[in-house]
Amino acid sequence: MATNPKKLVAQLSRRGPHRVLRGDLAIAGMPGLVLAPEEGFNLPAVAFGHHWLTSPERYLTTLKHLASWGFVVVAPSTERGVVPSALNLAADLDTALSIATDVRLGPGQISVKPSKLGFVGHGFGAGAAVLAAQRRKDHPVAAVASLFPTTVSPSPEKAAQQLSMPALFLAAELKSLTSNARALAADWQGEGILRTIVGASSAGLIEGHRISSWFGLGKSEKKTQAISRALLTGFLLHQVEGDKNYAAFADPSTEIKGTFVVDPAQRTLPEDEFDDILSLPPVELPGAPSRTELAGPAEQPSRAGILG
Repeated sequence: MATNPKKLVAQLSRRGPHRVLRGDLAIAGMPGLVLAPEEGFNLPAVAFGHHWLTSPERYLTTLKHLASWGFVVVAPSTERGVVPSALNLAADLDTALSIATDVRLGPGQISVKPSKLGFVGHGFGAGAAVLAAQRRKDHPVAAVASLFPTTVSPSPEKAAQQLSMPALFLAAELKSLTSNARALAADWQGEGILRTIVGASSAGLIEGHRISSWFGLGKSEKKTQAISRALLTGFLLHQVEGDKNYAAFADPSTEIKGTFVVDPAQRTLPEDEFDDILSLPPVELPGAPSRTELAGPAEQPSRAGILG
């Protein structure tokens, strides 16, 4: 009998059973963080991509959370400038995952299984995670998780058209002009789930204060972090680790309080209000000058026929 999703969410919102070790990717030649269970062989591993103007330290609790549930997590601290390169971060995510797989971790009691790998990213890093998955098309990862993705260049949507592994997409507002979660989910060739989180903002996953929050670009949201960690952990436990106990997190028919599953191919969504506005015929207000009156002399339509 399947476990109640409500109980699973409550369980996965809390830290897991493993004691967590923290390390530095710089030892392997790349700035960033490594977090892992204290011990375990053939563990699953994920590479985590950060948002714009953010560092991995701003996700430390989330990264520890994943490690406490049995994942080795590597998070490059690169491409943190005002004009970062998504391609470069994608390459670093790929390299970091190779480090997790090939380099000795801890005192020799930790190893990663090469078939249990995944990419995770937030915002700008979510697009980089998709691009990183495309880089590994000859040795594909088990899953990709794109958390509150934003548009980046080159287009991750084109990369999505070539990817067939399972994917999770979390979003705050699909009608946002910066979110491409719906487009990514629509173009994804494998099994994908697009969930919106009620009351969340795209920057809410970031922990603590950051410079961009001073400009009104979002603040830390503990509720968003809690539900996102549960959804992400459950999805990865099933799709990367292969634990069938968490299959509900990879099933779009699963109802989870505070979230909604969206069919990206559906056109008549409340989030399409921008499309609705743009598709309405123009309306002239009573007493306002007509479009003919507003037109310049050269734009005035002739009332005397083609030849005047």
